[in-house]
Amino acid sequence: MTAHDIVLIRHGQTEWSISGRHTGRTDIPLTDLGRQQADALGEMLDGEAFPTVLSSPLQRAWETMERAGYAAQGIASQDILEWDYGVFEGRTTEAIRREIPDWSVWTHPMTGGESADEVGARADLAIEQCLAAPGPVAVFAHGHFLRIMTARWMGLPASAGKHFSLGTATVSTLGWERDNRVLQMWNDACHLNSMDPVL
Repeated sequence: MTAHDIVLIRHGQTEWSISGRHTGRTDIPLTDLGRQQADALGEMLDGEAFPTVLSSPLQRAWETMERAGYAAQGIASQDILEWDYGVFEGRTTEAIRREIPDWSVWTHPMTGGESADEVGARADLAIEQCLAAPGPVAVFAHGHFLRIMTARWMGLPASAGKHFSLGTATVSTLGWERDNRVLQMWNDACHLNSMDPVL
């Protein structure tokens, strides 16, 4: 692992990830399986020494970070909160499409929430913070946010995050090939991973 690698860890399972409900700022806890997944993520990370550990302050991410073994280092960051879905918070894509055919979080306005580009701007701030850190950084956060952060890392528009499917309780690495930003590892699941619905 090089000095400016960024390790992305998506939180464990929640009741809303099971049902495919868009979970932005609603602060819901991990399920029992989600807590077991968080413990398993700690085994996957194997005590890797990160000089900086950032976490979304929402409990599903924060508890995942704590249970993975980084409670003493965790720094809460508002920049890495999940996408604010506005009026679509808590709803499934299937339900929304009964009212708005072909609706997608990636293509339609988030009434009362954030645009993909606004989430991308937050991701850019998080990337700047990671690059300023003295070594590799762990980021404990959320599915859509981490997908957008990955797109922005590679110089792609925020909406390109739609091409990076990411499961709960997974580890990914943003790194380098010489001076090029690359995706080194993606969606590496813990052994307790379950396939949650696509949002």
